[in-house]
Order: sequence, then structure tokens, then C-alpha cells
Amino acid sequence: MTDAREASKEADNLGEPSAPFVPAFPMVAADGSRAHPTQELEPAPDASQPSASKSPGNRGPTRHFLEWVVVMVFAVLVAGGLRTFVVQAFYVPSGSMLPTLQIGDRIVVIKFGYTIHRGDIVVFKRPPQDVGTTDTDLVKRVIGLPGETISSRGSTVLINGRPLEEPWLPLLTGPCAESAESIPLTKIAPAHYFVMGDCRGDSADSRSWGTLPGSFVVGKVFVIVWRFGHPYLHWF
Repeated sequence: MTDAREASKEADNLGEPSAPFVPAFPMVAADGSRAHPTQELEPAPDASQPSASKSPGNRGPTRHFLEWVVVMVFAVLVAGGLRTFVVQAFYVPSGSMLPTLQIGDRIVVIKFGYTIHRGDIVVFKRPPQDVGTTDTDLVKRVIGLPGETISSRGSTVLINGRPLEEPWLPLLTGPCAESAESIPLTKIAPAHYFVMGDCRGDSADSRSWGTLPGSFVVGKVFVIVWRFGHPYLHWF
């Protein structure tokens, strides 16, 4: 679900790598990944998202122009002060949410008027139990909801003892693949969530530090606006 920081003056202390993008993006840490923030990744092949594997030169001029317009609108909204209450942009420096979120992605989070559902990707404040990172904000996917019991059998997630279908999860390979989910039997408390990185074999998440209080959630990721050095739109 692949790790975050506040924009503006806080971003000066992040050591964020330079990128050809107008707005300042805080880093949203996908903790537990072995990938380095400056590492370049090739797009993961995904038949459902053909545009992710195309170079900017192969993109139609109209689509390319519209993507630039949308990105600049987001930049103006964020710079105009809406990020305090409505939207906020983040930069993904590492890989525990691979292949859904690539290293270097710029994502936009909505902070107001949303409801959290299973499968949503959320940015949240680092829980104190997560001692494996010093990042302020993290990003993961919501797997278990308040009041549910979550566990696993092999590589299958169980919710209230029943196998969970995960249509959002692509075939995992390399360091992201694992033979077992290793989820301890957990009763999720009210107003808490069980979150996991999509790169299941390389993610420190609720399996290691417990459930996430809802009060820690910053917002829900609803769009990627930048990938591999150029505007890129993917809505969640």
C-alpha cells in the first residue's frame, strides 16, 4: 500500500530529490521497502493501465495537454491553501505500495468529506508502534474494517474467517511476492483499520505494528498526477 511529509516549509527538511515538477510535494513513505528514494523504476506491465508503460512521445497531444492542465490546476489549488482542509499532494519515495504506487509518483489526497472503504489507499500519521521508520506520514491500503476479525491462511487474507477477494492486488513478483500473508488473528477495534502495503513481501504494516486508529488518517488517495517524469492521471 511503497513512505510522507508536509509540503511548503516542512519540505525543506526532507532532502527530497529534485524533480521536474512545479508544486512542492512532501514525501509519503511506503515504509519497509528496500527501494531507495532516488532509484528509477521501469513501469510495471499492467494491461489495465496501458498508458503507464508508454513514453511521453507516444501519448496523444490532446491527452498530454489535458494532463498538464489538470496537474497545474492541482498545483494552484494546493498552493492556494486548500491543502490545509481539502486536498494535499504527496511524493512517494519508496516501494512498499509497488506496483500500484511507483517510486517518484505524485499523489493527491482528499482530506474532507470522504468515507473509508475496504481497498482504499490512505495516507496516515506514523503510529508510535512503528519503530522501523522516522517518516511522519505513511501510505497503505485498507484491508480490514472496524469490528472485523482478520487473519490469513497461506497467501489468502481471511475476514471473519472467509477468504477475501482482492481485485486491486496484481500478481506480485520479486521482493513483493510472498508465500504467506502471516496475519495474526486480530479483532479490529471500533474506529480502527488494518492496513497493508501492496508489496506484501516488502512492507511494514499492520501485520507488524497493529491496527491503525482512524484519527491518524490524513486522507484518502484519489489520483496520481505525475509518474516517470511527466504528467500521468490515474484515478482511484
